[in-house]
Amino acid sequence: MPLPVQAGTGLIPPRPGDNLIGMTMISPQFVRASFLDAVADIRHGFFTREQGHSTGLYAGLNCGLGSQDDPAAVSANRGAVAAALGCPDHPLLTVHQVHSALAVSVDAPFAGSLPQADALVTTTPGIVIGALAADCAPVLFATRDGRVVAAAHAGWKGAFGGIVEATVAAMERAGARRDNIVAAVGPCIAQKSYEVGAEFRDRLTAEEATTAAFFIPAAREGHFQFDLPGFVVHRLHRSGIGHAEALGLDTYADEARFYSYRRATHRGEPDYGRQVSAIVIGPRGQG
Repeated sequence: MPLPVQAGTGLIPPRPGDNLIGMTMISPQFVRASFLDAVADIRHGFFTREQGHSTGLYAGLNCGLGSQDDPAAVSANRGAVAAALGCPDHPLLTVHQVHSALAVSVDAPFAGSLPQADALVTTTPGIVIGALAADCAPVLFATRDGRVVAAAHAGWKGAFGGIVEATVAAMERAGARRDNIVAAVGPCIAQKSYEVGAEFRDRLTAEEATTAAFFIPAAREGHFQFDLPGFVVHRLHRSGIGHAEALGLDTYADEARFYSYRRATHRGEPDYGRQVSAIVIGPRGQG
């Protein structure tokens, strides 16, 4: 059966003074997982779309470099995210996400084009790493000693293909102990909002029969509702890490707070924004 999804902490604004980015002052909103908050020297946030520089179709805190939004607005939004996590002088690092099982370790800002991957791992204080999403599941990881962190993008394809396991393995190579890793699955499309056809269910269950537990019949005959966050939490637990849970926030249903690829598609909109989930190791002893 799918693992239970537990609620994370409530909406928490950044601290005053963290959001000065050389443009109009904004206060990006984010949610946090209480067990990640308990990790010494770590700052993290599952950012919503609220309080950003983007307008029109992308109104809010669009952090997607791949969107057709005004690049200046996207850059300002990404700067606001880094500032909200206490790193106003450091860039927010994300990868060119390709629904893969590729995890990249990073210790400095990228030079040139972004690597094609779906997870970032770092042990370097001040390196703000993030995962972009607009229905896919963002996952933030940390070791309980606060020395290794990661951010992963897990859509159904990446989750099924092994991005969770690849991220955990990359963290181990960086010095983490598997059973000392904790992970939180952020805002993503919920089962009640994720209707798929029988061919989707058959494809996944044919390769892994246990995946059937994450589907329930939909109202439409021959269709099913897929539990993406439950499936990602399942893969996290199966990887042998110390703790994992999902925040239980539905990107599709909550338009005021989240961008949604599926919602934009259903409306025939030409593009969509992306929210970001980010994590950083702070200076030792300063939280």
